[in-house]
This record gives sequence, C-alpha cells and structure tokens, in this order.
Amino acid sequence: MYSFKNDYSELAHPRILELLNKYAIEQNSGYGHDEHTKRAIEYIKRHFTKDVDVHLLIGGTSTNKIVISHALRPYEAVISVETGHINVHETGAIEATGHKILTTPGRDGKITSEEIIKVYQEHNDEHMVKPKMVYISNSTEIGTIYTKKELTEISQTCKELGLYLFLDGARIGVALTAEGNDLTLDDIANLTDAFYIGGTKNGALIGEAVIISNDALKPFFRYSIKTNGGLLAKGYLTGIQFEALFSDDLFFQLAQHANNCATTLKDGLKELGIEFLNESPTNLQFVILDNKVIEPLRKKYNFEVWEKRLDQTVIRLVTSWATNPNEVKNFLTDLQQLLNQ
Repeated sequence: MYSFKNDYSELAHPRILELLNKYAIEQNSGYGHDEHTKRAIEYIKRHFTKDVDVHLLIGGTSTNKIVISHALRPYEAVISVETGHINVHETGAIEATGHKILTTPGRDGKITSEEIIKVYQEHNDEHMVKPKMVYISNSTEIGTIYTKKELTEISQTCKELGLYLFLDGARIGVALTAEGNDLTLDDIANLTDAFYIGGTKNGALIGEAVIISNDALKPFFRYSIKTNGGLLAKGYLTGIQFEALFSDDLFFQLAQHANNCATTLKDGLKELGIEFLNESPTNLQFVILDNKVIEPLRKKYNFEVWEKRLDQTVIRLVTSWATNPNEVKNFLTDLQQLLNQ
C-alpha cells in the first residue's frame, strides 16, 4: 500500500540520516548550545536582512503552543480562521494554556483584514477576552497560499490594532516554492512578529525553526520553551537536521519536489474529469470522488477522508519530499480503471 495521507510518512532525507550517523558518537553540549545548532542558525539567518532570533523546537503543536503562550497575557486571545490548525487539529492545546481562540470563517482558508477588524471591534471591554494575536498558516490547511499583497494588508491591520501576527510555517516550504508565490522568508520576517520554518513535513526527522523578528517577544523565550517541555536535552538532534537542510538549498529542493508531484497528480486528475474542493498550488490536493470508488481505492492507497457527502466523498491527497513519481502515475491509472467500471 502506498500512502498519500501526509507528508511525514517517511523517516528523513538521506543527507540528514548521513549526518546523524556521522556524528552519532560525537559529544555535544546540550540544550542547543552545540556547534551544529549554532551553524544551523547561522545558515538560516542568511535568509534575513533584519536581526532575528532563531530557536529550534520539536514539533508543530508544541511550537504553536509555546509561541502563543509566550506572547499573550492570561486575558488575551488569538484570532484564527475556523479551519486553522490550532482550532481544529491541536486538541485544545492553546485553550489549555488559558487563551481563547476567536474564530472567523476566512476566505479560501485565509483570513482577511476585514475579519480581523470585525473580531477586534466585537471584543471591546474588560468583560471579554482581549484579542492580541492573529494566527495564520502558509500554506493553509486547505493548501492555499498567501500573496505578498495579502500578507502586507494583514500585517498593516495588525500593526494598526496593536496585534501580533504569528505565521504557522509547518508547510512553509511548499508555500514558498508553489506556482504563484511571490513571498520570501525575508518578506515573512518583515511582515510578521514571529513565524516558523517547518522541518517535520519537509524532510526532517523532527524539528521546526522559530523565527522571532519582534524585539518585544525575544526576551526569555527559552524560559517559555523549557516551561512547556520543549527544550530538548539533545538539542543537536534538531541542529544537525537544520544544518543539513539549510547549508545549501536542500530545504527548498525537497519542497519543490513535493509540489512537482502534486502538479502531476492534479493535472492527471483533471484529465480524468475529477472535481476538486478548491484550487491548491501546493502539495495538498482535495479531490471529490464518487463513494463507490473509495473502498476499492483504499485497498492500494492510504489517504485521508476530508468530508463525507451523500453520494460523494472528499479525500485529501498529499505528496511529499519523498513521493515516488511512478506511484503518482500508478494512482492515476488505478483510479481511471475504477471510474471505467
């Protein structure tokens, strides 16, 4: 069975595993004070023109929890679209820190300035939580991406309202290498207060790199990491991985491969007359299929059921940095045969 369920089914890119094996018995200082982490941070900082702090964390949910709880006071809340990862797929991790998530419908998976202003104005006295942060992700939960114009407008709105802007970058690699993207890592650092570069879903064993550009959020961030159980004793484990990903363009090459496979998949599905839930330029494709083909398809392929309808099912197909292009072709061939029965 071949999996199109997610982009972290494979362990790690061979270059990362080679480095981990190379330094397997090397002694390193703990908690991110090692030379590998220092080099990784140096490589990452090459992408920015402003002074940023870089912290290597373990996974997406803990990263979101640490950043949000670090930035907000107990009575402050975070604004998110209804489909936002923190609202749907993090088991109340943010609420468990005492911070309410204020949701808004969004448009094509993305939040708008108008929605931010509306939520902000609705919470207008001390009997309600106080909005203090806007959470977005790029790419979004449905594979869409923000343009520079959209992110600039949101950034300006947040500044006018005194809100932090935090971007979840679990899939930032595929967003930045997607067709139609006009953002860079440097742009994102200039337009947000904090964001992270996702390694877990782009070739790493584990790991996310938090980028803090707002000076107000920089002090004592390591205390928040430790308080939330995220300060890894063997910090060099993430350091070595990001050293491999950012010593050259490997991070972006892996993301481009995922997108290329998704484009092949999307083009092939369109040739078969398949409908899509939305138009996604990244490695997440949401496909509408007749119910009759779902179970036969599941005998050979793994995927996520996104939405069940009366006679149809929306499934999510995900390509990754390691997706075999031949398996994409096999999937299209098998689906065509099922449709012709």
